Amino acid sequence: MVTSQELIERVQAYQPGADVELIARAYDYAAEAHKGQMRKSGDPYFSHPVSVAGIIIELKLDVASIVAGLLHDVVEDTLATLSDIEREFGQEVAFLVDGVTKLSKINFASKEDRQAENFRKMLVAMARDIRVLLVKLCDRLDNMRTLEHMKPEAQDRIARETMEIYAPLANRLGIARFKSELEDLAFKYLEPEAHADLSQKVLGTKAERDKYIADVSKILAGKLAEQGFACDVTGRAKHNYSIWRKMQSQQCDFDQVYDVIAFRVQVETVAECYATLGVIHSQYTPVPGRFKDYVALPKPNMYQSLHTTVIGPGRERIEVQIRTHEMHRVAEQGIAAHWKYKERHSGGLDPKDAARFGWLRQLMEWQKELKDPHEFLDSVKVDLFQDEVYVFTPKGDVRVFPRNATPIDFAYAIHSEVGDHCSGARVNGAIVPLRSKLRNGDVVEVMTNPSQQPSKDWLDFVTTSRARSRIRSHLRADQRERSLKLGRELLEKEFHQRGISMARLTKNEAEVRKLCEHFNAQTFDELLIGVGYGKHSPKAIIEFLAPPQGNDKESLPPPSLKESRIESLVRKVTGRDNHGIRLNGIDDVLVRYTKCCNPLPGDEIVGFITRGRGITVHRRNCPKALDTDPERRVEISWDARAKINRPVQLRVMTANRPGILATVGQTFHEQGINISEATCRAGDDGRATNTFTFLCSDLAQLKGVIRQLQRIPGVMAVERT
Repeated sequence: MVTSQELIERVQAYQPGADVELIARAYDYAAEAHKGQMRKSGDPYFSHPVSVAGIIIELKLDVASIVAGLLHDVVEDTLATLSDIEREFGQEVAFLVDGVTKLSKINFASKEDRQAENFRKMLVAMARDIRVLLVKLCDRLDNMRTLEHMKPEAQDRIARETMEIYAPLANRLGIARFKSELEDLAFKYLEPEAHADLSQKVLGTKAERDKYIADVSKILAGKLAEQGFACDVTGRAKHNYSIWRKMQSQQCDFDQVYDVIAFRVQVETVAECYATLGVIHSQYTPVPGRFKDYVALPKPNMYQSLHTTVIGPGRERIEVQIRTHEMHRVAEQGIAAHWKYKERHSGGLDPKDAARFGWLRQLMEWQKELKDPHEFLDSVKVDLFQDEVYVFTPKGDVRVFPRNATPIDFAYAIHSEVGDHCSGARVNGAIVPLRSKLRNGDVVEVMTNPSQQPSKDWLDFVTTSRARSRIRSHLRADQRERSLKLGRELLEKEFHQRGISMARLTKNEAEVRKLCEHFNAQTFDELLIGVGYGKHSPKAIIEFLAPPQGNDKESLPPPSLKESRIESLVRKVTGRDNHGIRLNGIDDVLVRYTKCCNPLPGDEIVGFITRGRGITVHRRNCPKALDTDPERRVEISWDARAKINRPVQLRVMTANRPGILATVGQTFHEQGINISEATCRAGDDGRATNTFTFLCSDLAQLKGVIRQLQRIPGVMAVERT
């Protein structure tokens, strides 16, 4: 068993000024309190709190947390009281011990009720001080390591609770190694046959795998050293439960699972992360669609890293993670890496970091409204269970939705007015389509426009009943109003073309009544709505009402801007989602951008009217635009007031030499560009073709990027695709 002095030495290694005397007293106090108690394994019970304290020290937590780890079972399993703890060790330690103790003291009729209430209390305690959960996670990890000595039914219950609650919470708090170990330990008891079979296969290939890891690590380190990067390269096999989940999802055997090996490259700076990525992509062919930039867009649990999958030596598919040393520390310790040693009762977390975990406080607010434990568990399954998805507001508040929820559902959850006027959304800082599916942990920001109104298309992809009912209600009212305006405009236009005054005609009540009766309308407005719907044609109404030719020349003044009927239809019926486009001075048109030419603000553009989809925007020289029916083309322009980012793809031809991609990647980084996708192909002629996809604000920014790339020695050509 580890001695108190050994624990103290480990603490002093990362916190030289720690109150080690408090740790020594807590060690002796717990040893005396648990004296004579034994675990089911036959070991002294005191070995458990000592192990828990050791795990807490691995997270480099404060003295109060370590002391709470030593004392966490004293109140529950010995004669000591919480008052005794407070008197001996202070209010802060007593609070932490009480928080951990309460998770297992409540008794309920059923196991499900007990689990629900424990979970409820854990969330309440977490919201007050996150250290309660960190101590509890360390406690659960040590218990899982010794679970073999429990009865089978207890093993199943504890393992299931670990898999469903504690492992996901460890992940949400960013403590990756806890999450992996908890999953593997729970997997052992929940799927014993699958675990045994997989463990045997993994063990059988261990020697070969270890050699491959050592060889590739050496190769990667060597190639990076050639470019002047001082870095640490390590490799590991993914943990068993992760491999098993891949086998299940891909329905394949162990030998068919790709990228079971991951390599980690640690460098000094963020710039070196991107430069390292360039070197790796220049040496090994990247697998399309497997690049993820968590440096520019960190995960909600503070994780940062560049992920790419390449075809490595021996044609093996390998994953490479690139991060700084500080990013690695956060990836390993999660929220514990951001711990600040502050005054007592402060909670120890920097306000900026605490904002990322505002979802805990939101969960606490929900639990006040839900008395039934079953209902409570259902309401907070979120990421811990797989029935729902939860996302964050920019302020860190959590919002829970059904799977496949979209930014529109998110907007209506905030407020019905926000939903009605939702014009766009940013997810994790990037603008996304409104029909995009939200994923666990996304940070969602809604953009609104007072002129934006709900679209009928939204009903095709929203999932919540609140959003659906609000959209339908608004559409019914809005469609009637739009149809009334459109019907009046179309009828006035028809009258105007014949040189007749509609205003004068409609003053004759008898004629209007006769007109409405003929077209089965209760009122003249209803008749106009029918025209707007397309139920009645303006020509038929004119033929019914028109006086003799030339009898009435009191016509409407000619409009200063003539617009075709199709333009009017687009403007009045499908408008208001402009995405930065104006139609002849009108900024409320429904538009979509083509993928064939990806127009950017600053490009010369032309619009093409598509049935039911508004206006499709092309670059003026796009071959597809030139092939369209001239009758369906409309003149459009960029709305200078709109700020939008559009995807752009550049093809960069370079010499196939070491370091060139690192320089290219660094250039993008210096221009503030986040590459969303990159492909690199080397030819036999000493040249390489590299394609980069990224978001760009306008043509001027794109030209600036191209100019900088063209200045790089070894870059032969840069062209927009």
